[in-house]
Amino acid sequence: MVIYGTALLAFCMLVGLIVGQLLGDLLGIGKNVGGVGIAMLLLIVMSDWLRRRDRLPVPTQQGVLFWSSIYIPIVVAMAASQNVVKAATGGWLALLAGVASVVACLALVPLLSRIGSGQTTDPDTQTGDGK
Repeated sequence: MVIYGTALLAFCMLVGLIVGQLLGDLLGIGKNVGGVGIAMLLLIVMSDWLRRRDRLPVPTQQGVLFWSSIYIPIVVAMAASQNVVKAATGGWLALLAGVASVVACLALVPLLSRIGSGQTTDPDTQTGDGK
């Protein structure tokens, strides 16, 4: 039941946007600062808190999981496109920082892939003679 997670997601989104706007006003920027990120963190914290107290039925958990799997990639793509536009108009230092972070992430891919490939727990690959 996808609809059950919608209320929790909407609540977290509204609170996140309000807090982000207040934070922007406090910093003198006048724009929303991290409201979507705050909403995502709030969604994680609230769903975990409700799940630990058995206040989040399975259909609601499935709804939250569905919306978070749809919501997070869309928000990340929107934020990334805004960051690219700002970096392109922000000068050479912003572009250099962006390129350096991409190169660093690409350089870490082989290291991270080696970390996860060490152990296998597949019972079909183990022999029955204890070796």
